[in-house]
Amino acid sequence: MRDERIKKVLLLGSGALKIGQAGEFDYSGSQALKALKEEGIQTVLINPNIATVQTSAGVADTVYFQPVQADFVERIIEKERPDGILLSFGGQTALNCGVELYQRGVLEKYGVKVLGTPVQAIIDTEDRDLFVKRLDEIDVKTIKSEACSTVEEVQRAAHELGFPVILRAAYALGGLGSGFCDNEEELLTQAEEAFSFSPQVLVEKSLKGWKEIEYEVVRDRFDNCITVCNMENFDPLGIHTGESIVVAPSQTLTNSEYHKLRALAIKIIRHIGIVGECNVQYALDPASEDYRVIEVNARLSRSSALASKATGYPLAFVAAKLGLGYGLFDLKNSVTKTTSAFFEPALDYVVVKIPRWDLTKFHGVKRELGSSMKSVGEVMAIGRTFEESLQKGLRMIGQGMHGFVENHEIKIRDIGKSLHEPTDMRIFVVSKALKMGYSVEQIHQLTMIDRWFLEKLRHLVDIDQQLKEWRSFTAIAESLDPGELVEYLDVMEFTHLLRESKIYGFSDFQIARALNVGNCCESDHGMSMEKAGLTVREWRKALGIVPVVNQIDTLAAEYPAQTNYLYLSYL
Repeated sequence: MRDERIKKVLLLGSGALKIGQAGEFDYSGSQALKALKEEGIQTVLINPNIATVQTSAGVADTVYFQPVQADFVERIIEKERPDGILLSFGGQTALNCGVELYQRGVLEKYGVKVLGTPVQAIIDTEDRDLFVKRLDEIDVKTIKSEACSTVEEVQRAAHELGFPVILRAAYALGGLGSGFCDNEEELLTQAEEAFSFSPQVLVEKSLKGWKEIEYEVVRDRFDNCITVCNMENFDPLGIHTGESIVVAPSQTLTNSEYHKLRALAIKIIRHIGIVGECNVQYALDPASEDYRVIEVNARLSRSSALASKATGYPLAFVAAKLGLGYGLFDLKNSVTKTTSAFFEPALDYVVVKIPRWDLTKFHGVKRELGSSMKSVGEVMAIGRTFEESLQKGLRMIGQGMHGFVENHEIKIRDIGKSLHEPTDMRIFVVSKALKMGYSVEQIHQLTMIDRWFLEKLRHLVDIDQQLKEWRSFTAIAESLDPGELVEYLDVMEFTHLLRESKIYGFSDFQIARALNVGNCCESDHGMSMEKAGLTVREWRKALGIVPVVNQIDTLAAEYPAQTNYLYLSYL
């Protein structure tokens, strides 16, 4: 059961919305506040951002619209005298502030107990040098690296490791100040930038091209652990996870790889002593089972928000309760209402997260993607297949695209260079390359994107091409009356193709464009695309090709902070 001495809790909020720290921390903080409220605990929130859910009336008992900085927080602690403080629900800003308060002795001075993960465990994961040493104690592999505090130390470490290397700034948001260096000139430029964000810079041997895998792990104070979700980056290591398409659950891991990384994640979280939720990121060699641990986020992160929504498991809600002293076995499963929350969700669907950029709004910003985050948001799509989820997501990212195929033609001067040097348009460059005849192997060599993903993308191009081959057939279908139409359309090959198109995420709009319904591809004289899409909708409804509604396993009545997610599918 929980610690009954905790009557008032201070929560460090998400702070100002910025690149690298956005609405996902509002999501986790709001859930945590609702969990505390359910326990009858008085809550105090510090968050200067009025445009958040957690600062809305009734979510927290007291709200201070002050910066999440140690000086301001100390004065509020002096006034409010909370019994406990939660550091893990406001992103990197809250975490850094909590560490500073601890090191200044503020928390000890006012008798404020850190709930959940101990501060020393946070320091062990945030200080790159300490982190490597802690994992060495349990023989867990980390990327070969060296912590540096001067440019001269960075130069020496880079030459010892050998180029290419990556520089990472400790205690930084969204990979700020990090980057890959292939030579001395790039190293000096990147080092200067990295030291502007942090007093400590880690020089690591580059593992560009390896897979990037993440596990969301939960642990209670009784040492019980579960992995709620694992995720795989569509892009290989070298692109910040916030810039990459992320797929949950992982699609290309073998059973052996999946369980090896899962066991390691649990071993790590137990050794460091994290209580609540954390995120473990790996680099995995695509040619073997060799791995390296990239980092451990001892807090709710962007990935945690995605995992929570993708699985229906209220991670932040449960993590807040665990911070109060509950065990996983004390908390009820949101579906059965009788068994405990000590279970791992099973996904029979695929979730895809796609980043959003607004780079055109910022003059002089390079469009190339790397280890430092530039995206300003993301969308989440759910489907029964990877292709379906991907196409749904691409329609939502605000770039005027209809999916992976049947988009307005994009002009690319050098396809090979654009594949090798990724930008915010990378996925559409892959689409164009496939349509131009590039093989899966050629694209793999240029991008290091896993062949499984590329085969799925080629499948979409193949379906699109098959639809185009029926253009003469659909031209006749448009001239028939409704009675004749159903009989005529009920040709086995066409019906199967139409159903397959919907299963793999084609919109009616895309299908109409591929079939050139009503000459809609002729923008000046043909049918409008909207009307053409409605025509395809009528055809498939006549053939009985209609979606079903699916629901992710969760009940809002049990966990009021969690949302019921529904999605349409043709499987």
